Amino acid sequence: MAQKGVQLDRETFSCSICLDLLKDPVTIPCGHSYCMNCIKGYWDVEEKRIYSCPQCRQTFTPRPVLVKNTMLADLVEQLKKTGLQDAPADHCYAGPEDVACDVCTGRKMKAVKSCLVCLASYCEKHLQPHNDSPPLKKHKLVEPSKKLQENICSRHDEVMKMFCRTDQQSICYLCSVDEHKGHHTVSAAAERTERQRELEVSRLNIQQRIQDREKDVKLLQQEVEAINQSAHKTVEHSEKIFTELIRVIQKRSSDVKQQIRSQQETEVSRVKELQEKLEQEITELKRKDAELKQLSHTEDHIQFLLNYPSLSALSESTHSSSINIRPLRYFEDVTAAVSELREKLQDILREERTNISLTVTEVDVLLSDPPEPKTRAGFLKYSCELTLDPNTAHRDLLLSEGNRKATFMQYQQCYIGHPDRFTGWLQVLSTESLTGRCYWEVVRKGRVHVAVAYKNISRAGWRECIFGRNNKSWALHCSKNSFSFWYNNIETVISGPGSSRVGVYLDHRVGILSFYSVSETMTLLHRVQTTFTQPLYAGLWFYHNYGDNAEFIKLK
Repeated sequence: MAQKGVQLDRETFSCSICLDLLKDPVTIPCGHSYCMNCIKGYWDVEEKRIYSCPQCRQTFTPRPVLVKNTMLADLVEQLKKTGLQDAPADHCYAGPEDVACDVCTGRKMKAVKSCLVCLASYCEKHLQPHNDSPPLKKHKLVEPSKKLQENICSRHDEVMKMFCRTDQQSICYLCSVDEHKGHHTVSAAAERTERQRELEVSRLNIQQRIQDREKDVKLLQQEVEAINQSAHKTVEHSEKIFTELIRVIQKRSSDVKQQIRSQQETEVSRVKELQEKLEQEITELKRKDAELKQLSHTEDHIQFLLNYPSLSALSESTHSSSINIRPLRYFEDVTAAVSELREKLQDILREERTNISLTVTEVDVLLSDPPEPKTRAGFLKYSCELTLDPNTAHRDLLLSEGNRKATFMQYQQCYIGHPDRFTGWLQVLSTESLTGRCYWEVVRKGRVHVAVAYKNISRAGWRECIFGRNNKSWALHCSKNSFSFWYNNIETVISGPGSSRVGVYLDHRVGILSFYSVSETMTLLHRVQTTFTQPLYAGLWFYHNYGDNAEFIKLK
């Protein structure tokens, strides 16, 4: 009892902000006391005009002047000297997800074992009698469980130690002689033994399927390697073949060019030779014309008659009187022939390109995307573990459970300043980016909306910041018994079963985003078919209700 009193004293003289013994205690006007540095830090988080008490929320204007409470400080020091023991570490106390000790009073400790006979859970201290007392040592101890009351018969308030195979349910002894009289009943232990055998058979089947699937995975890995090797070799061979084709065409182009130049030289030489002969004949004819002209002006008749016979005789021309020039085509026929070759090559390449493309496409037939899963087991194949990014969390959101859970608090958290933090709305994004195929589930308490968004969504403002009110985010708004989907500030009302658990499936490459209500079955609430241009991040958006929370569940 004395130890319990000491523990109570410690809680009385502890600061509710740092949960440690008061250091330089100060008492604010409402009567609550805190460490001086703790309350200063709480009020210094942001510039405020109204200052409140973290416990009772009473507000003060202006900011109260803090003065050390010397009497309280002396009491704390006196308690330390009289043997005040440290309280158990915070992680030893039971949290919302833990099993609490049924014997502890006040703030309960975590249970380390549950007793199937006592139907109670015990911390390390209160479990001691089960370790020391011979009668209690016979009790069956198991790992801490919140489901002990399920072992009690609701009709007779007795422990259910029997099993009715006729009705396939656990029953107590009174049930076996009452409404289950005449049924095939056995002890729970006997039924467990039978089911255990079935379980082992199921495990063997599962292990065999695991081995089969591992073999399939290995075969698929070998298939990937074979595809990569084949594609690499084909690319090399194709490049080599096309290089050879280009070389052949270049060689043929060079040959045609050389042939044309040679023929050009021959034809030009022949024409120039004829041109020179004609020019010589012109010169000879001009000389003869000049002599005849001179003779025509001679006045001596005898000289004229003597010289005329020799001058009038013309030598016979070696060329025709006129040269027939062909139409200006020359090598145009060669151009036409090369153009015809080009058209034939283009036709061949066009036809072969289609054949090659079809052949390449056929390789991808076995690699087409599998369809969207139809069962929860199918979705779990794509499950991913997500955490919440503290640098994006609004200051009123408390992150816990390894940053998988967010809770809307009445007071702000001491987060450091960061440009990624949401300041306008109670929102937070995941640390992990989402590409490929992903599936995750969110369990929510209260009005918490589930969303995905691009990283560059605005952190403040109105439509540009709120999930679902812009073209950078998609959001499922979750009320108590209704849903609606928002994108780009357009609402789509959804009819579906209410559920505190929401499943989200994303196929980033294909552009599919689906939201499901998850209970005993999965019900599709809404599906989006679009094109995602950036990696996505999972998001949560809280309405203004203190205590609302949501958690990314670890999926097996």
